[in-house]
Amino acid sequence: MIRRFAGASLLALVSAAPLSAQELLHPVGEGAFNWDSYQSFADSHDYSGQSLKIAGANTGNDAERYRNLYAYFAEATGASVEYSGSESFEQDIVIAAQAGGLPDIANFPQPGLAKDLAKQGVLQPLDQEVADWVTENYAAGSSWADLATFDGAEGDKNIYGLFFGTDVKSLVWYSPEQFEESGYEIPETQEELKALSDQIVEDGGTPWCIGLGSGAATGWPATDWVEDMMLRTVPVDVYDQWVNHEIPFNDERIVAAIEEYGHYARTPDYTPAGPEAVATTDFRDAPDGLFEFPPECYMHKQASFIPIFFPEDVVVGEDAEFFYFPPFEANADLGRPVLGSGGLTTMTKDSEVARGFIEFLETPFAHEIMMSQGQFLTPHAGANLDIYTTDTQRALGEILTSATSFRFDGSDLMPGEIGTNAFWTGMVDYTTGAEAQSVADKIEERWNAIQ
Repeated sequence: MIRRFAGASLLALVSAAPLSAQELLHPVGEGAFNWDSYQSFADSHDYSGQSLKIAGANTGNDAERYRNLYAYFAEATGASVEYSGSESFEQDIVIAAQAGGLPDIANFPQPGLAKDLAKQGVLQPLDQEVADWVTENYAAGSSWADLATFDGAEGDKNIYGLFFGTDVKSLVWYSPEQFEESGYEIPETQEELKALSDQIVEDGGTPWCIGLGSGAATGWPATDWVEDMMLRTVPVDVYDQWVNHEIPFNDERIVAAIEEYGHYARTPDYTPAGPEAVATTDFRDAPDGLFEFPPECYMHKQASFIPIFFPEDVVVGEDAEFFYFPPFEANADLGRPVLGSGGLTTMTKDSEVARGFIEFLETPFAHEIMMSQGQFLTPHAGANLDIYTTDTQRALGEILTSATSFRFDGSDLMPGEIGTNAFWTGMVDYTTGAEAQSVADKIEERWNAIQ
């Protein structure tokens, strides 16, 4: 009964009004958009009389931003586009795969489920040309191509999607006013970041506000720290081996990354009330200390979404800024890795119009239309950074386009019992006093038990 209802819900949403006649957000030819890429696409693609059904997790204002994008595809090709957004998209798409009623295009908020559905034969493989295009046109393009390459139903590997829209996690937030008054400079390496932390303590301040609290998900912010440390201490292929359990969780390199997190979370006087408070402070409240006078802390490591939890009177770009979580000078050969997340656009039905839509998303113009509406970051090296609506978005975009490698949140890619359970709780245990080796041993034991 529930399955039939949910499947019917997805089908009903797909029956939304088509976008073929929607008013365009920006008149064709106006503004600093890459109109040449749009016009070139329009001149070579005619899908008049054809329809395209797209489903995803974006609802409300987010859905409207994507509908504004899809209107240009409809205008360029003559196709009719229908978009359905559902907060239960990931459940709905699985049910639709079983009961019928799949859309032509499915937008996954993260790639884990897409990987599973590719293995089941639900998703359609894209051409090798797409992987080549990503490698050539996205900053750290091979990373993005690898992240969208999965095993198919026959065991063969193919690229199954195009990442479109990204969040950045490798950030440290701070108050520029507090830094300026204290004479602190932005660190360029982990060695400098540790020296700055020590200097703040010597000056009578507290360098870090860290909070792991998140209800049933308590502990996840610490996993982000460890993942970022992994990317700064080992090559990306070792990171991948860790995520895929091709090396044990208690490998000495993972233990070392946990201890690097511990340097910031467990060093005396580095946090306002010590490790016990770190473990219980809600992550949404943790950055508040940046904006007190005198400051409760000077730095807070968190993703690009954290400003939505800042105090209402804090203006990002004025009262709050960020810098890239730096690499180790001793590991300069690892480049400038970025940890983050992103949405994956996939093809669930193989058709000329669906493949044409993937081509449309390759144009700089498609990315720029989303950039112009805010809340969208892209690694597309051909997109005009001036289109970003704020200096903050532009600076985040520059971090993406200067990245030498990009990797997804490892805990999200691990089996749920590990990544969103044992890893979370293990990091709380470590933060409050357990040894890193012991914590890693327990997680490895649990991972082996579920295989």
